[in-house]
Amino acid sequence: MTDDSMNDLDLEAAPIGDDEVAAVSDPVDAPEAEAETADVADAAEAAVAEADVAASDAVVLDEDDVIAEPVVKPREKSPYDRPGKWYVLHTQSGYEKKVKEKIEARIKSLGMEGKIFEIHIPMEEVTEVKANRKVVSKKKLFPGYLLIRCRLDDDSWYAIRNTEGVTGFVGAGNTPTPLTRRDVEGFISVDDGPSEDAPKRVKPRLEYELHETVQVKDGPFADFSGEIVEINEDHLKMKVLVNIFGRETPVELEFSQVGKL
Repeated sequence: MTDDSMNDLDLEAAPIGDDEVAAVSDPVDAPEAEAETADVADAAEAAVAEADVAASDAVVLDEDDVIAEPVVKPREKSPYDRPGKWYVLHTQSGYEKKVKEKIEARIKSLGMEGKIFEIHIPMEEVTEVKANRKVVSKKKLFPGYLLIRCRLDDDSWYAIRNTEGVTGFVGAGNTPTPLTRRDVEGFISVDDGPSEDAPKRVKPRLEYELHETVQVKDGPFADFSGEIVEINEDHLKMKVLVNIFGRETPVELEFSQVGKL
């Protein structure tokens, strides 16, 4: 091997110095990588700090603070859709409640619970004027009549028809006629009575009527009589045609100043 060849081998195998190793191991973009790492660390610390602030500001609700969702009560079926059919039962006037109680007693004694289900007395709220005051009271919608829901056959018909106070079913001839849906829903509310939220049906009913003749009891026209030509329920007043010196003159009077003949 020649000297030149040996020299070439020595150059290729020459060890790398410390400065050269440092130059190879430290890339040129090392400062930029360190900067990016620092930025990521700062962003992470900021996110943790924001999470801590949000947690400290969060409102913790007690059980009492939790607002429960309103419970929606399912709407009940129409009374027309209850088992059986509705019929009108005629009774002796003034004995509706007693007849209802007697039928209910017979249902138990005869074991008719599976055929006779319900007896209803239709009622309405009316406003009456008594002693110069408005009074709300309940009145029978159809005096002398009951509504009864049943599966009508020979046995149930006999049990109802032979109850004391019952004069018969309403229908064509001897055949009881069931009520229509419209009639049932008009006479009976879903809960068998007015609810707090439902509007109540109030029918004004007065002691006096138009064209009725009344007696004046108080005031300058006391002992006169006359015909009612106008009624003001809100102010509890009326106008009465009073014959004064041969002429009928409308006089305004309070309810308390007149009486029935």
